[in-house]
Amino acid sequence: MHQYFGTDGIRGRVGVAPITADFLLKLGWAVGSVLSEKGQASVIIGKDTRVSGYLFESALEAGFLSAGVNVGLLGPMPTPGIAYLTQAYGASAGVVISASHNYYEDNGVKFFSKMGLKLSDAQQKAIEKKLEEPMVSVDTKSIGKAVRHDQAIGRYIEFCKSTFDRSVDLSKLTIVIDCANGATYHIAQSVFAELGAEVIMINNQPDGYNINLNCGTTDTRHLQSEVLKRGADLGIAFDGDGDRLMMVDHQGELVDGDELTFIIAKAWHASGTLQSDTVIGTQMSNLGMRHALGGLGIKFIEANVGDRFVMEQMKQNSAVLGGEGSGHIICLNKTTSGDGIIAALQVLEVVYKAEKTLSDLKNEMIKYPQVLINVKTTTKVDLDNHTRLDEVVNAVEAELGDEGRVLIRASGTEPLIRVMVEASDLNLAEASAKKLVAVL
Repeated sequence: MHQYFGTDGIRGRVGVAPITADFLLKLGWAVGSVLSEKGQASVIIGKDTRVSGYLFESALEAGFLSAGVNVGLLGPMPTPGIAYLTQAYGASAGVVISASHNYYEDNGVKFFSKMGLKLSDAQQKAIEKKLEEPMVSVDTKSIGKAVRHDQAIGRYIEFCKSTFDRSVDLSKLTIVIDCANGATYHIAQSVFAELGAEVIMINNQPDGYNINLNCGTTDTRHLQSEVLKRGADLGIAFDGDGDRLMMVDHQGELVDGDELTFIIAKAWHASGTLQSDTVIGTQMSNLGMRHALGGLGIKFIEANVGDRFVMEQMKQNSAVLGGEGSGHIICLNKTTSGDGIIAALQVLEVVYKAEKTLSDLKNEMIKYPQVLINVKTTTKVDLDNHTRLDEVVNAVEAELGDEGRVLIRASGTEPLIRVMVEASDLNLAEASAKKLVAVL
């Protein structure tokens, strides 16, 4: 069990420990000290658009410099862009200042290894052990140096385009793109427009406070209305740090992460590029996707919730595709982490080559109604020793049979218990979920 690291780095409310300037100063020093054990080290630091990024960028930079680590500053950059640029710049690690899909009041820090992968448990434990020691700066002649990488945006745009089949012509597509006022605001338009699409941008004017506010992957209503109003072929939504993807078809219907993962999986399976004929999902993956993949002869493997756990299962099973309903989609044959822009490009390839609309492709998978209710908590709930809850879960599962399932789990990023019920009938799913929430 980690003291600071959750399922996706360290995250919380700005100004409340550990998301404070003094802690992030020491965190930069601790990470830098661990990296320096193997010789001279360097890191790159990127951030999303929330106002506290200025503060924490400076704190982390000072911490790294005090540990003798050289720093490259990227400015606003999608999380997956930092994963790629860590390798491109030959850095020892990449640092992301972001709270992903959360609102501006929160912030956090994520790290990538020199290979562009999330840090392992062992690396996280080494950092936490270092945090227990007093912070001692290196001598003056060993202090690190900082530089700003002005070419980072262009390099990442070109990398995204390189993952796309350039024989595909997007010139007949009109696409509405919602950047969630986040880290893709100055990147997404260039990628899709330079590949030929007519692009209409929304929520691409960040002010430090409007990130994820009534927009992006967590609230697609604005995108859905704009797609219908503009008569667009489809819409694309990213979250605040650009590692999640949701899409909208021409009818204004949402196409979520499970459906997008299925669309890619079916196409790659048909073309023989779905390595191991395996797709990795999570405990939250829709039962409809599992059944649809099985019907194609594609193996589905369930991981714990969180893209780090999906990645672990992908490596263990030699899989190149993994995804979550929330929109994290990892195309491991294209890049090293979940990337909203790159996943969207793979879907557009399928739309073009299949000569079908996104709506047609979505309907090839029958999604089961899923009811998710978040129960806020003020104290830790022991889900493993909750006799009354176990009794109700058993009763609900008996009623659902093979045509439904129950999942109750604590959030790894927020003080919530998530209650999820899937069933072939929506009313049954809703009633079942309410029974479980009543117990909690």
